[in-house]
Amino acid sequence: MAPALSQKDTPDLRRALIETARTLPVLGLTKGTSGNVSARIDAGFLVTPSGTPYENLSEELIVAMDLEGGYYGDTLPSSEWRMHLDIYRAHPAAGAVVHCHSPRATALSCLRRGIPAFHYMVALAGGDRIDCADYATFGTAALSKAMLAAMGDRSACLLANHGQIACGPNLKKALAVAEGVEDLADQYMSALSVGDPVILDVTEMREILRKFKNYGKQAFEQDEAAGASFELPTRLG
Repeated sequence: MAPALSQKDTPDLRRALIETARTLPVLGLTKGTSGNVSARIDAGFLVTPSGTPYENLSEELIVAMDLEGGYYGDTLPSSEWRMHLDIYRAHPAAGAVVHCHSPRATALSCLRRGIPAFHYMVALAGGDRIDCADYATFGTAALSKAMLAAMGDRSACLLANHGQIACGPNLKKALAVAEGVEDLADQYMSALSVGDPVILDVTEMREILRKFKNYGKQAFEQDEAAGASFELPTRLG
């Protein structure tokens, strides 16, 4: 029996999940049926189904799961459902998860290398680096455990010989983190092709993370507790 629809489990959310999944190949973040997307609902989460081409997705094929690993309906959830479930359990602020096999992040993961603070934008994942999880077979509890260890309190990590995974408060922001991780992986690999990039120190990254609390926000949205993060221009009218 399908769970009663919560306020968050709506056709609009299911359509947004499908749109996000279809955006992955458009952004070059995945190919074929690899990768998966989910969104939190009151009773658990919604996740894309296993082995279904993105162009064939429909609202009815999106799978509802609870936070104990149970699913509803006749459609199997993504083989990576456990990673999504464990992120929702471990990260209460996570409202959506994006997992993909983006080319540069995957290449780095095959080298078992994370992304250090070669550029201040590593702060987009909430820390001073983006780590690479230890290897484990896809779809296993071991992989999920390794992912959580590498992610820590951040919102993204690489998965050894596999790809990357990112989360955020909503689908738009989770996708933005995944896209940002791929951009950083591309830049880092480009820098490595020339030499050893200079890594920003802990003190600077601490300041960057403080500034990121208000990064990209208008004045009325800013967190006053974080203090002034930027030199603001003078408002003329």
